[in-house]
Amino acid sequence: MENDGEGGREDDDEDDDESDVEDEEDPAQVARRARWTASGAGALLTLAGLAAALLRLTGPAPALVPAAYALGAAVCALAAFLGSRGRTRRALWLLIAGVMVMALGDQFD
Repeated sequence: MENDGEGGREDDDEDDDESDVEDEEDPAQVARRARWTASGAGALLTLAGLAAALLRLTGPAPALVPAAYALGAAVCALAAFLGSRGRTRRALWLLIAGVMVMALGDQFD
């Protein structure tokens, strides 16, 4: 039972071949995952912005605060739409802009 590493080399070569296959992803799959991610994040941030706008609307906050949340939610909804159409880079930037509008609106409180 003395195999001073000879059998291990063959196993390592097989593992390297398998990892090369796993590293090469289908570009269509990557694009599909990016579309789903952009759409899902946009929808989630839209719902969060609308919920925050409704909560702030019922409280003593100035009218600018719920309007900023609603505007940020609208921008995130646009990002979700663009993300579903494959415009994932624009969707990412719109998501960032929408969250920034919501954060800026929260500063007025």
